[in-house]
Amino acid sequence: MTIGVGGKTPEQALAELADMTTGMAPIALGEYQARIARAQALMREQGIAALYLNAGSNLRYFTGVKWNPSERLVGALLPAEGELAYLAPAFEEGTIRDFRVVEGLIHSWQEHESPYRLLLDQLHELGVSAGQRVGLCPSLAFFMFDGIRRLGDGFDFVDASTVIDRCRFQKSAAELALMQRAKDMTLEVHKAAASILREGISTTEVAEFIHQAHRQVGAPGSTFCIVLFGAASAFPHGVKHAQRLKEGDMVLIDTGCQLHGYQSDITRSYVFGQPNERQRAFWNLEKAAQQAAFDAARLGAPCGSVDAAARRCLEAGGLGPDYRLPGLPHRTGHGIGLDIHEGPYLVRGDETPLAEGMCFSNEPMICVPGEFGIRLEDHFYMTAEGPRWFTQPSHSIEDPFGLEA
Repeated sequence: MTIGVGGKTPEQALAELADMTTGMAPIALGEYQARIARAQALMREQGIAALYLNAGSNLRYFTGVKWNPSERLVGALLPAEGELAYLAPAFEEGTIRDFRVVEGLIHSWQEHESPYRLLLDQLHELGVSAGQRVGLCPSLAFFMFDGIRRLGDGFDFVDASTVIDRCRFQKSAAELALMQRAKDMTLEVHKAAASILREGISTTEVAEFIHQAHRQVGAPGSTFCIVLFGAASAFPHGVKHAQRLKEGDMVLIDTGCQLHGYQSDITRSYVFGQPNERQRAFWNLEKAAQQAAFDAARLGAPCGSVDAAARRCLEAGGLGPDYRLPGLPHRTGHGIGLDIHEGPYLVRGDETPLAEGMCFSNEPMICVPGEFGIRLEDHFYMTAEGPRWFTQPSHSIEDPFGLEA
């Protein structure tokens, strides 16, 4: 039997987990203020007079307001000079006031009024005139953008990504610390999940255990959870039907949680029972591709070069080429932070230079249709000396968690 796989009941495994969030504080006011100052400096540099931040992770990044986007406009207006202000339905003013970390006036609209008119009126109040550039949040729904554009008022609307991305791509020490702890938590959950596997257990049972385990280590629960057995593991994001575990099945578990908004996302693949030679060969090739991607991550190199390194490794092993199967059907990795998937991306064509503070998944999955899939996913961040793992990669197919290493 694979080391660390099976042998415990769910109750035993849960009892061995404890809250891991002690001492971890949310992002402080001073950091939010520094983010705003950075954004305003970039706005002045780019000639953007004001920027609208819509509900979601961009609003949270700059203000601390945790708000899911909906059909009602909720957000903040940031001028290149001066104080940030909020826009919200009148009946939500109290809640916005409670959530915000950064102070600011709240301009509200009643249900029968146009929030787009309110936004444009506030731009005029700020002294923004026709023809000036106004950055709109890239996550803004099209129907909202269209409503703003139709009223227009002569503003030159531009994509605010040129400001937001340059702020969010490179993480601070506080952000890295929160992600490190979140990933540590999820890795412990992975170990616990492996320990409860038994013949006949269903993927839904394992997923429910993982939700409980994430709560046991201090998270609100799993942000997401993919559990796949056997041939289903060749589908990167799963299949609609549950599976039951059999001897010799490849197991793929991809899950994560969040800590004060910052995400973890780790995948482990191993065999229930004894791996056969084909499973071992592909597992070792996957591990080599993950290491090749890590080794290629060098400051100043384009993000796409990391993907290229993983593909070269897989193609040398007889897979692919490109996205052909058996092989790697998707990009090698994605950025991570407040969002599980955020830019920049480790994919061909992304020319963003790797820079200190950038964080990425490293997951060059191998899919063998009709047989199995293997994804080893760990994350790394860029330092002045190069890439550094948040979590150490799987040790071996016989001992995936390095319990006897």
